[in-house]
This record gives sequence, C-alpha cells and structure tokens, in this order.
Amino acid sequence: MTPPLDPLDPLLSSWSNTPDPSQQLSAEVWRKIALAESEQSESIGWWPQIENWFSRPSFAVMFIALCALSGLFFAELRVSNLQRERSAQLARSYLLLIDPLLKGPDIHNSP
Repeated sequence: MTPPLDPLDPLLSSWSNTPDPSQQLSAEVWRKIALAESEQSESIGWWPQIENWFSRPSFAVMFIALCALSGLFFAELRVSNLQRERSAQLARSYLLLIDPLLKGPDIHNSP
C-alpha cells in the first residue's frame, strides 16, 4: 500500500529542479517555517508543552531518575527519624530501668 500523496511533494520537486534557487528564497522559507512554529508553540496550552517535554527521551529519563532519587531521599529521612525516635525510646527505657537503683538506699554505707 502506498502512502497518500502530500500536496507539497510536487511543489518541492519543482523547486529543487530550478537551475539555481536564490539564497533569499531559502532564507524566506526557513523564516516562515520558524514563524509558523513559534506561533504554533505560543497558541498551544501548557499541557501539550508538558507532553512535548516528556516526549524527549533524555528529559523523561532525567525526570524518572529525579523521582527515584527524591523518593530514596525522603525514605532515608523517614528511616532516620524512626531510628532517632527508637534510640530516644531505648534511652528512656534504660533510665527508667536503672532509676530505682539510683534512688534506692546506698549499698556502700550498709553495715
């Protein structure tokens, strides 16, 4: 099955067959293309622009890596806080365990 014919194909073919296309023509064509692309990017909303960014593999990989690293960072913060709370709880338990011995009668002065 052949793809449908693009209406620009014959025009581009006839332009390439000209003996010597001027540089101004080429510059004008590229200027119009750039103008059309800038107008198109200004007219679209923010969601298609985000999709455009994520369609780039390098940005998508960087975003995934950033998400993974930030997840690991927040998990490490949480584990660190839990360990600190556990250490404080163990210290309180130890102090409560030895507190009766410290407040009891003095063993060294007994007869």
